[in-house]
Amino acid sequence: MRPGRSLAACALIGAAVMAAIDEIVFHQILRWHHFVDRSTSAAGLVSDGLLHTAELLALVAGFVWYADLHRRRALSPAHARAGLLLGLGGFQLFDGLVDHKLLRLHQIRYGVDLLPYDLAWNGAGLALLATGTVLAFRARRLRDRRGRP
Repeated sequence: MRPGRSLAACALIGAAVMAAIDEIVFHQILRWHHFVDRSTSAAGLVSDGLLHTAELLALVAGFVWYADLHRRRALSPAHARAGLLLGLGGFQLFDGLVDHKLLRLHQIRYGVDLLPYDLAWNGAGLALLATGTVLAFRARRLRDRRGRP
């Protein structure tokens, strides 16, 4: 069993999935923002395309890594579940704090009071991270009880 690699592979998948959800729902369907809104609409569209490319590459890499672990019978399902939630929450919180607030690449929405959106966005990220952390500790405890490395 490779618990660390199982966690990391699924964290990569989780981050890619959350990037895809963000890009599809908020960038394309709702059209609330682009990845980079501090320029022209054309530059925003290109930045969305680059984000989409990165998320697809991460998704493919994560699934190849996951499949290799599964094929080698080295996958730790409990660590994989934890990693997925850590990746989902990690991307969400990184986007909310770094992209939105620190770098100011874009906001969730424009022309509205941002506080409720920021609280929901970052709160969801924290909840996913907290759940993933709890699952990771449980998976580690379970592994330690079974006496596996």
